[in-house]
Amino acid sequence: MRHVIALDVGGTGMKAALVGADGSLLYEARRATGRDRGADAVVASILDFAADLRAHGQAHLGRPAEAAGLAVPGIVDAEGGIAVYAANLGWRDVPLRALLTERLGGVPVALGHDVRTGGLAEGRIGAGRGADRFLFVPLGTGIAGAIGIDGTIEAGAHGCAGEIGHVVVRPEGPECGCGRRGCLETLASASAVSRAWAAASGDPAADAADCAKAVESGDPAARRVWQDAVDALADGLVTALTLLDPRTLIIGGGLAEAGETLFTPLRAAVEERVTFQQLPDIVPAALGDTAGCLGAGLLAWDLLATEVTA
Repeated sequence: MRHVIALDVGGTGMKAALVGADGSLLYEARRATGRDRGADAVVASILDFAADLRAHGQAHLGRPAEAAGLAVPGIVDAEGGIAVYAANLGWRDVPLRALLTERLGGVPVALGHDVRTGGLAEGRIGAGRGADRFLFVPLGTGIAGAIGIDGTIEAGAHGCAGEIGHVVVRPEGPECGCGRRGCLETLASASAVSRAWAAASGDPAADAADCAKAVESGDPAARRVWQDAVDALADGLVTALTLLDPRTLIIGGGLAEAGETLFTPLRAAVEERVTFQQLPDIVPAALGDTAGCLGAGLLAWDLLATEVTA
């Protein structure tokens, strides 16, 4: 059976699959990234994982994979096949496409940014299916974005499009890792809510999920923490709506797991802030943590289609 290898590399874990031509997951596997062993060990783990997937496909699907797609965090030069920089993995200028192509016996390899790759999957086969313009915003450890246009993701001139997490929404706010203050991700990411609720509750182990539960139970302190995050998020999103005018706004990541505890006040907050802007559909992501892996598979199939028509 025809298939491709799909790999989604995260800070702590890797998700992988063999993906059929119809987008079906023929085989799934997960492994630890092993970042505690250093950047070189992470790269070795990726290459070993891909080689094992290739062997599995040969043994169980009757043929080796025709291509591979790889989604990684950080700054990515997709065209050059270079993982430029990832703070949480400790690497710089890693020629991942060339390394993976060599390890897989010369098959074509597509490299993509993890959030943009997840956005590709959400746009084509997830919550954005049928939308000609969408914005995918996962709320996790940080906040990023993927700009969808007619089934493709806009990477920008330098591969940095969609970094909504670094839009400043509170100029006197907390310092961000990027060096500025009051960036959206310092106030409305799952990590930010966890920090704020840990401080407000007096429980250093409390996290965003605990805050959401406390909101649902009517805790006034939790409601203040939650609303502060929702207000900051709405301010950032309205800036994005003004610039991009998406038809659908897809919210994913850990914070979106709160369901309507997040979406009901968020929709209201965004609606309060728009003036001339058209209000998009604001919907939860549909693919969960498989989005990056599915997107990597789509990248691989797209690469094969491009080679056929070239």
